[in-house]
Amino acid sequence: MDNRDELIRQQLETIGTLVNNNLRRIKDDFWGAPAEKQESKEEPKSEAQEQPAEKIEDIESELDRLVGLEGVKKEVHNLINLARVYALRKEHGLPNVEMSLHMVFSGNPGTGKTTIARLMARVYRSLGILSKGHLVEVDRSGLVAGYIGQTAVKTAEAVKKALGGVLFIDEAYALTGKSESDYGGEAIETLLKLMEDNRDVLVVIVAGYDGLMQEFVESNPGLSSRFNRYLHFDDYTVDEMLKIFELQLKKGQFLLTDNARAAVRDYIEASNTSSISFGNARGVRNIFERVLVQQANRLACAKSVSREMLLEISEEDVLAARREDTKLPESSVL
Repeated sequence: MDNRDELIRQQLETIGTLVNNNLRRIKDDFWGAPAEKQESKEEPKSEAQEQPAEKIEDIESELDRLVGLEGVKKEVHNLINLARVYALRKEHGLPNVEMSLHMVFSGNPGTGKTTIARLMARVYRSLGILSKGHLVEVDRSGLVAGYIGQTAVKTAEAVKKALGGVLFIDEAYALTGKSESDYGGEAIETLLKLMEDNRDVLVVIVAGYDGLMQEFVESNPGLSSRFNRYLHFDDYTVDEMLKIFELQLKKGQFLLTDNARAAVRDYIEASNTSSISFGNARGVRNIFERVLVQQANRLACAKSVSREMLLEISEEDVLAARREDTKLPESSVL
């Protein structure tokens, strides 16, 4: 191997390392650090066992910095104020009207439901309402077993892990099975009893699509009496999704040329034909990763790679990512 081949090999290794490190760091920074390891949702995903109390003002500032979600932010600030007064009355030995902190989050995928659930857990920890402020995330598979009697045990285990924090049930409507052999109903009944038994140490947030979540809550009187607080998550606009993309660039210390920025906006708009299939912020993440791959492909062909070249995302990178995107409608592929 001559010196030139060795130099190219070293450059390729450097580019690969930079891309992987940036992707990993950006995912953790913006979309939330993953659980300690990638787990199937059949096992409840729990964050740190106990979170230190934070200043409520810091959490509110973080909320306000989130892109979009204006209606959600307003409702969360209302909840924070209500919880703050609730905690103060409790501290002064005053009686409190019984208040349900359980919530229904409705909206399409990628609209920030898990992010806000995690933030609410921290709010309740900060105000002393919950002792740990952690989030345990499950879906149907984390609550329902395959045989009679096992579902109650599985649901109880998930609740036990969430005590002192928030149990977040994604796609909760999937628990309302129609057949007699479906054990989703057993999970719901077990959950309702445990919510009552642990009402001072547990908050439950159920999430899913708009209409389906309404049907879920109305399917059982126990659900409708406990879940009377709704937060609707609107889809992100194209401009908001472009801002999310630019935040990823900033975290990775990338620079976007003006032409590239226009190309990214067009790419997002062409991809966002369906909010459900595109996935809002999740779709933006996919586009961002595809663009980084194309930047790496371009730099791999360069004779030498400077720091400036590593920082720049070009229009060529964006257009190449769009051409390689198999999920785009044929009419949108350049």
